[in-house]
Amino acid sequence: MARRDEAFTAYVAARRPQLMRAAWLLCGDPHRAEDVVQAALARLYVAWPRVQRAGSVHAYVRRAVVNAHIDETRRPWRREASAGDRLPDAPVTGPDVAELEALWVALGALPPKQRRVVVLRHYWGLSVEETAADLGVSPGTVKSQTSAALAALRDALAEPVHHETELEYR
Repeated sequence: MARRDEAFTAYVAARRPQLMRAAWLLCGDPHRAEDVVQAALARLYVAWPRVQRAGSVHAYVRRAVVNAHIDETRRPWRREASAGDRLPDAPVTGPDVAELEALWVALGALPPKQRRVVVLRHYWGLSVEETAADLGVSPGTVKSQTSAALAALRDALAEPVHHETELEYR
């Protein structure tokens, strides 16, 4: 049992930051992301010996995070207030804050299924087939959801075009 706990603890210590970022991208709230990751890790701990023997720990935990997020969105009390308009509590460093805010707003505006596909495909770098397997959908669905999500992101993040026209009234 101690060896199992050591291996699990080492895995969690190495992967938790990535899991938290992915969960945050999925749900938009650092506190909900923590809940999602905790639920996924609890499931992983129960299945740890089987998952480790199968050599599919990363795939299992990705799927567990997505499923935990789906479970969270189905809870009626979660529908009362959406955290999609809030930014994380931690200060942002790196890229321009305005650009990050615009990206977050655009991601938050995506439907949940499209957001999941974008996170799995472009954050975790999964193939179409891996994403389809993780979400339990067909590869065609992944492709169409990705296409629609990227088009929506492009539209949302495009520079606004200001056309100033003068109307003449005669």
